[in-house]
Amino acid sequence: MTVSKTASSCAALSLVAAIGLTLPPAPATAAEDPHISEIGYTLDTDFIEIAAEPGTDVSGWTVGSVTRGGSVQAAENITTVPAGTTVGEAGALAVEVPITNSVKSGNAADGSYGSSAFAIDDDGMLVDFEQVGGVTDGKGVTGKSNKNTPDAVVGEEASPTGATAAGGQSIQLIDGTWSSAAPTPDALPGDDGDDGGNSPVPEDVTPIADIQGTGDESPLQGETVRTRGIVTASYPSGGLNGYYVQTPGTGGAEDETPGASDGVFVYSPDTVADVSLGDHLELTGSVSEHYGQTQISVSNKGMTVLDEPAEAVKPIEDAFPDDASAREALEGMLLQPSGELTVADNYNTNAYGEVVLATGDGALPQPTEVARPGSAEAKAVEAENLKREVILDDGASVNYLENDKDTVVPYVSNDEPMRVGAQVTMTSPVVLGFDHEKWRFQPTTRLTGDNAEAIQPASFTDTRTDAPEDIGGQVSLASFNVLNYFTTTGDQLSGCDYYDDREGHPITVRGGCDARGAANAESLKRQETKIVTAISKLDASVVSLMEIENSAAFGDDRDDALETLVQRLSESAGEDKWDFVPSPATVPEDEDVIRTALIYQPAEVATQNDSTILDDQDAFSNAREPLSQAFAPKDESGELETDKTFVTISNHFKSKGSGSGEGNEDSGDGQGASNADRVKQATSLVKFAGKQQEAADSDFVYMLGDFNSYTQEDPMQVFYEAGFKDVAAEKTDKSTYVFKSRTGSLDHVLALDASGSGAQSKSRSEAQADVPSSAFDAITGADVWNINSVEALALEYSRFNYNAGDFYAPDQFRASDHDPVIVGLFEPEDEDGSDGAAASGEADVGAASDDGADAGANGADSDASASANSASDSSGSSTAAADGSTGSGASGSSDAAASDAGSHAGGDLPRTGTDPTLIMSIAAGLIIIGASIVHIVRRRKLGERS
Repeated sequence: MTVSKTASSCAALSLVAAIGLTLPPAPATAAEDPHISEIGYTLDTDFIEIAAEPGTDVSGWTVGSVTRGGSVQAAENITTVPAGTTVGEAGALAVEVPITNSVKSGNAADGSYGSSAFAIDDDGMLVDFEQVGGVTDGKGVTGKSNKNTPDAVVGEEASPTGATAAGGQSIQLIDGTWSSAAPTPDALPGDDGDDGGNSPVPEDVTPIADIQGTGDESPLQGETVRTRGIVTASYPSGGLNGYYVQTPGTGGAEDETPGASDGVFVYSPDTVADVSLGDHLELTGSVSEHYGQTQISVSNKGMTVLDEPAEAVKPIEDAFPDDASAREALEGMLLQPSGELTVADNYNTNAYGEVVLATGDGALPQPTEVARPGSAEAKAVEAENLKREVILDDGASVNYLENDKDTVVPYVSNDEPMRVGAQVTMTSPVVLGFDHEKWRFQPTTRLTGDNAEAIQPASFTDTRTDAPEDIGGQVSLASFNVLNYFTTTGDQLSGCDYYDDREGHPITVRGGCDARGAANAESLKRQETKIVTAISKLDASVVSLMEIENSAAFGDDRDDALETLVQRLSESAGEDKWDFVPSPATVPEDEDVIRTALIYQPAEVATQNDSTILDDQDAFSNAREPLSQAFAPKDESGELETDKTFVTISNHFKSKGSGSGEGNEDSGDGQGASNADRVKQATSLVKFAGKQQEAADSDFVYMLGDFNSYTQEDPMQVFYEAGFKDVAAEKTDKSTYVFKSRTGSLDHVLALDASGSGAQSKSRSEAQADVPSSAFDAITGADVWNINSVEALALEYSRFNYNAGDFYAPDQFRASDHDPVIVGLFEPEDEDGSDGAAASGEADVGAASDDGADAGANGADSDASASANSASDSSGSSTAAADGSTGSGASGSSDAAASDAGSHAGGDLPRTGTDPTLIMSIAAGLIIIGASIVHIVRRRKLGERS
């Protein structure tokens, strides 16, 4: 590196003019070693400043930024310093270069994923690598290779600055600490000796309400102010680097500044360690908006603790408003929220210590769960969702999975579970913050799992149950997603990449090989224990499985993994309680590495005929092929009741995360990608179901599994028009999945309702007269057992030892990311030979049940973002729930449903096509004729058994 005494380049001077600043005077002391001293990324012209001895020749240096993923995003994000460029007498040179905008957007912009700035000298040596945000002294972004990333950066780890810039400001290294202040390109930061800018200190005290103003942004942005307030919350650790202050005496029931807040955030890494809750402060600093929150940036010279007494601040005790302007008037103030609050999502709790809440009773419904996609009703649902959202935060910006693994993540507990759909009680005051487009309840100091007893500001109702609700019935059906259950573990294959725990031990397969589940036997054992516990307690006669290994992909018998799971289930039961449906002799030539399967309890049902796979490569080339098997129930003596033979079809449709071809792009109507393919799959499945119905000579047809479609979406309309009903939607108010804080059902049990529509219905013989007239009428009850989607992700086997908290438990909770649906079939017979319905005076005439017919379910988003450890084309990671909200009516049916999909029984009607008006119109007639029908049925049964 050559040192020259020539003047700095003209490019640097033009940058100063572009930003509109006056070049500050030269510093008294120049920098000793070259380093990055300032990063400006919220400005019209971005820059990275190099501090070095005046006259240092930086010709040929490479300066640029990498994304939060570690690579240079594009050629424009890197520049080579022109020949003849030297550092000026001020000891700093600002190099103009666009900084990747991943700093400015995304959920993790201020966490470990901030963009990073680098400088490489003309010899190709890395001079400095500084990360925007993150946690000081924590883990930084690692440089990743691509066509734009210099070799000197690849594999190197950036140093987190712990600082982010407010709008119009930069982050600057002052006295060894990074902070946000007015930009000073081509001058060493902090040389002016004031709060980071050149504005004079004002003589008058400006009330906080005047700083906040009555609009969305401060009317004093960019100005230096002097104000006073009492410290209500302080965050010396965790990355927020500041504290909240509020005007003395404000809060409570009185509001002397209507429309304007009396609280404000103070960004001050220099002073945050020196203040305590309750301190009365005088503050001088610059006003800015940081991700939508008004703040004052204060240096170590801008804070004074006042001795004069001040009236205490009182928390505002009221229901938290949905109105945006009402919330804006509370920004930065101390609150004790009352009124109803519900947990809406806990997926990000695992990483960021955040819990999404919804005002009012019930979680936030997925719009296409309760209304037709793209409809005005669906848009209204989402608009209401956005109004209701608020984040319960932890007073920190750390990522517990990346740079704070040894701190116990808050809010997650097996003893006191925090589940989607649970009611929330605020037990202590919080401060209302705003960040990344979300309102946030911040505790008054940083919360962790270790100090939760003293600091945690909320408690949650425990909504767990140890078993599903009683669904009645002689036998039962259920669907269960086993979350990539692979007995072929990663360590048995070559090329696998892994997700590791905090000690570097592999837990699950990340990629590089065909396995998708556990990394090794120890991890598989943890996964198996949860799955076996859940299925054992579900205790259904027949269970449809999704995401189980297709062992043929590894050169083994196709059923090897399935057989292993059945062995584990029987071992847990202490008897040969379970069996599996073997693969048919003919299977599709090109299958996925995951498949559908059916397991059952031989003591309760027996298979009829062989299993069959729907081999339609045109429809299912990108999904798992459906598997069909007919079963006959057994009575108490073990005799088969073949007149009750029922057909089950296990399904797993194409996911929403990707798609190609016409109609498969994400149109933005809420259905995600590959909607046209799922409609095609639904149409093919209806035809297949009709063939299986004929082969079994039975109207009792049930389609189970993960359809990757919410209840009102186009693929589901195909089923409704063909005469099928969504059992859980009709008979429960629960849902199976949560994604991006929206709750809904991707998993369904669909029952043929031929009696109401004539769809595929056959005439019944006298011998069949005592059984229900259709599959839907045979249902005795249904439940969605919320054990998975509503639970915190940290409890999953795949997150074992990711955090210092010990969250794994050998129970059923978070065995998967989807909740099972369970359905009871056929009223059991009493001792006198009559069935329960007839004996109790209920007429079995095939009328559609009105239990929950107009009930809505909450929506969760698509499975486009599968859980971080799930590489499958399944429904994703995240977390789903029960919330009990009611749904709005559908507005139309799918044009994609072909006419040969079956007869039209529903389509536009609420939830799954059941018309409540029709139900009510026949109710009176049923009551009148019920007693006589019961009498006839009872006499017929007694006569047959005599």
